[in-house]
Amino acid sequence: MAVSSLSSKGQVTIPKKVRDVLGLEPGDLVNYEIQDSGVTLKRVEPFDAAFHAALSNTLSEWATPEDEEAFRDL
Repeated sequence: MAVSSLSSKGQVTIPKKVRDVLGLEPGDLVNYEIQDSGVTLKRVEPFDAAFHAALSNTLSEWATPEDEEAFRDL
């Protein structure tokens, strides 16, 4: 078991054992999946982060009221 404490700023240091298992390096993104029984911590693959950023930028171009109206009945 690995344990860490919560700082006054809401920060937690991920124990080395956990970082090693997940292959975490400084600057990596971490995903927290909230479940009824707790939270699962997962490393976000760099490709996923880049894809998400690119997709978000692209989709924002299509989110105009005119686009919504055009696709409403499809």
